[in-house]
Amino acid sequence: MANPGYGKREAPGQLPRSAGDFALLPARERCVAGFVERLPEGASMSVKSLAKQIPLYGQQAIASALTALSVAGHLRRFRCSVSTGDGEVRWVFRTYWSRTARDNEWWAALAAGGVSETAAVPVPVAVSESASVGTVTAPVPAAAAVPVQRTAASAPVQVPVVPAAPSAPAVSVEPSPAFRALALLGERDARLALSEDDCAVLEPLAAQWLMRGVGTDYLVSVLTAGLPEAVASPRGFTRDRLVKKLPPARQALAPAGPAAPSPSMECTACRVPGPAEALPDGLCRSCRAPVPPESADPEECEVRTRVDGLRGLLRESRPPRPARR
Repeated sequence: MANPGYGKREAPGQLPRSAGDFALLPARERCVAGFVERLPEGASMSVKSLAKQIPLYGQQAIASALTALSVAGHLRRFRCSVSTGDGEVRWVFRTYWSRTARDNEWWAALAAGGVSETAAVPVPVAVSESASVGTVTAPVPAAAAVPVQRTAASAPVQVPVVPAAPSAPAVSVEPSPAFRALALLGERDARLALSEDDCAVLEPLAAQWLMRGVGTDYLVSVLTAGLPEAVASPRGFTRDRLVKKLPPARQALAPAGPAAPSPSMECTACRVPGPAEALPDGLCRSCRAPVPPESADPEECEVRTRVDGLRGLLRESRPPRPARR
């Protein structure tokens, strides 16, 4: 197993296992693919660890097989950022494996976050036979479920008299912090003395201040700061300040953290990172198949031919070496 956070990751949205999953691959790639398919989540996917567990092939053969599986669309390597509990961000190296062959566009969408990590699993819905024919069973009221015993008309029914339960004593409700803050305005400054009805009406506005992380002392100091010489309506004046001086929420003031870097793909052969568009088949330019000779530049071929001819003439013009005694 690899370290926590590293190693093998199952690609989402795969088809169920079948006997012909890797039937079109060569024997070596089919053997390695079948072994990787049965590895658990988080298993080590390095060439050395796979070569130790597959005794048929060495490290070079395993590396070549992984490259071929990447070209076939079964494997991609990624560098992903993971935030730890201490608030630090570290890079982990993961190998995404899919027994269902994928094209380059699908792997690029996975790297960009366009493919969900968890595949949706359909939930079977149990349908009863009665529901299939459209039968609807109405709920039976509780009163109807109890059988009623009727007596004769001449016999009066004795109804027992149940004494009424004693009324519970009234429970005193303590005022909320917003109500107490409004009541303290009159003690801080007599020009904002509010009645009990005024505090009850303004309590929802003051509660919005406290919900945004403001303390009662700060609320009282803001409402009583810079008062005019005379306040004609303490209730209206306080309402106006509660509405116009409402502080912003704490979430809006919090600085936005750095955006998590998007995962980058790695070359399966040489582990060079890069965007998914620059790594078709999971391979960089230098690790892909070389350019065939017929598509080479004709001028370059002519220069090489001339250089080879000059080298041959130099070899012929050299004097023969004297024989050793």
